[in-house]
Amino acid sequence: MKKIRVLIVDDSILIRGVLSRNLVLSNKIEVVGTARDAFDARDKILKLKPDVLTLDVQMPRMNGIDFLRLLMPQHPMPVVVVSSLSESVFDAMEAGAVDFVEKPSEKDNRSQKYFINELVEKILIASTSNIKKSTKSIKLIEKKVVKENSIDLIAIGASTGGTEALSYLLSNLFLPLPPIVIVQHMPVKFTKLFAERLNRESNFTVKEAENGEPLKSGHVYLAKGDNHIIVEKIGNKGIVKIKKTDKVNGHKPSVDVLFNSVAESFGSNSLGIILTGMGKDGARGLLEMKKKHAITIGQNSGSCVVYGMPKSAYRIGAIDYELHLTNIPEKIENIIRQKIELDKKSKPK
Repeated sequence: MKKIRVLIVDDSILIRGVLSRNLVLSNKIEVVGTARDAFDARDKILKLKPDVLTLDVQMPRMNGIDFLRLLMPQHPMPVVVVSSLSESVFDAMEAGAVDFVEKPSEKDNRSQKYFINELVEKILIASTSNIKKSTKSIKLIEKKVVKENSIDLIAIGASTGGTEALSYLLSNLFLPLPPIVIVQHMPVKFTKLFAERLNRESNFTVKEAENGEPLKSGHVYLAKGDNHIIVEKIGNKGIVKIKKTDKVNGHKPSVDVLFNSVAESFGSNSLGIILTGMGKDGARGLLEMKKKHAITIGQNSGSCVVYGMPKSAYRIGAIDYELHLTNIPEKIENIIRQKIELDKKSKPK
């Protein structure tokens, strides 16, 4: 099997050494070279033709984000950002990176082995990504106000490529809408930063979900890293519950855990959406939602960075509508309008 050719870009000779020595221990990866800055990386990309780039954000002469903005239009390729805890990783995602891994600090309890294993996994995923179609496509939807709705909850699951997909989706949806609950596979320290970023970008109040808080229209609740999130109904009101149980499908939070709870508590009054990501997490849960007569949407292969989770859901018949990302916001609003009209017709006069 052909090995994935990786170029390491980092201004730290220590980090370059650590990555070089450890990545080659994987029998699926070949480190073809290292670069100390963006200019060195530019020359080595042309010379070595790597399959995947690992990229530091903070570098002298030119930072990693500016380098990405120059690189991707001219030479699109899968990039995994290796960075310290910072919101700048989301700028890197916006500039075209596929995913990111947090550099361990001196106070970090994670072992070097854990860090390398996580990076290897992200490199393998990045090597299969649909990179030419992963850059952000701006198609602003004309603002349409939904005056009322009979869908009580929207649940969304995403993984690799999901930060940009969610950013696009929430930026092109408009109030008022029912509560939105999201599972995005992401390390624990980054979910709060991501929620704050989405809160600034969208028309909604976006926050990390807290145990026991009520679900409110116009609010978006993001699952905290390393915690499962479920929803329950008490009377006519929905609440969020946080669970610290084991991983499901290799993930915590898991999309399946959220979707299964939505199916049980909200049934036909819910809308489930599965976006870009590697693996099968969310497919079975979305099918459970559909069995309870919820409406379901999957992102199509042409707009996914990794067409894994939506593909798995589509294959088992869990998806009602498979759509390009740019068409999903309008579809959500149309579904809500149609539900309103159906409910009005079904009510006794």
